[in-house]
Amino acid sequence: MRTEDFDQLPGSVRDYLQYIDVIKAKSSQTVCEYASDLRLFFRYTAKSKGLVPQDTPLEKIDVSKLDIDFMKSVTLNDAFSFIIYCKDKRGNNATTRARKVVSIRRFFDYLYNKQHLIDTNPMSELESPDKKKTLPKYLTLEQSLDLLGCIDGKNKERDYCIITLFLNCGMRLSELVSLNVSDIKDDNTVKITGKGNKERTVYLNDACMSAIEKYLKVRPVYGVKDKKALFISRNMRRINPRSVENIVYHFLNKAGLDGYSVHKLRHTAATLMYQHGNVDILLIKSILGHENLSTTEIYTHVVNEQLREAVNSNPLNNVKKTETDPDR
Repeated sequence: MRTEDFDQLPGSVRDYLQYIDVIKAKSSQTVCEYASDLRLFFRYTAKSKGLVPQDTPLEKIDVSKLDIDFMKSVTLNDAFSFIIYCKDKRGNNATTRARKVVSIRRFFDYLYNKQHLIDTNPMSELESPDKKKTLPKYLTLEQSLDLLGCIDGKNKERDYCIITLFLNCGMRLSELVSLNVSDIKDDNTVKITGKGNKERTVYLNDACMSAIEKYLKVRPVYGVKDKKALFISRNMRRINPRSVENIVYHFLNKAGLDGYSVHKLRHTAATLMYQHGNVDILLIKSILGHENLSTTEIYTHVVNEQLREAVNSNPLNNVKKTETDPDR
């Protein structure tokens, strides 16, 4: 959902979005995701409560006039029904449904605890769906080298620099796109602006500095629309996330590495640091900009799983001692 569409939302929701934007300093992407989740929830709930004809498509339902009295009428069962609808009718996976639960729960918590506009919080017991825990998919060291080795073309210095930063620094896509030239410091560090506009400093290794220096020598100067931006598109503007995704997918396919994505390069950076660098997990947490250590600990699980598989692959794994015949 775009910010220009926020006027389609109830006034209390618009106030809440402003609160998480200005006071809680959530990223614009997070604000838009919450807005989209809440709009869908209230469209669904308005229809289920009979406020609009049942044959009205959800996307045609106007929720901008829903007031606090309507919010007071919303129940926990309404939320349960909505989450079931998202699973059965929209095909949302557990992760997407869990985000919708968070959006609803935090909005009603805001109405109850911050604004005191409702007497009770109907969503205090709203639980998130259990998410299947899977180990992150990542490139091996050899695959990473293959990926870097196949980068060519008109913008090879830029594209090589982009993928090098992903693989060495573990940046998020949004963080890389938002980089400015001034974020690269003389002490071989980079200032990264992460989720919630939180800034962190990450040291750049020799590979990163070399890639940046080579790119800056050919980076366009004249006609550039956003002179601050580090990475420039062919339209002389700050490169956008979709373009970066296309670049990464192109070279992944060229290297024969199907089934990977930009975010998997972030997983690769973290895993390689933990596997080959003897890096403390707290340091990786700082480099990646994770808020909770539990998020970072997944990379210790990756290595533990590899150790288990390595032991199980031993050819003596299936050799078991046989019982000795007592009569012999």
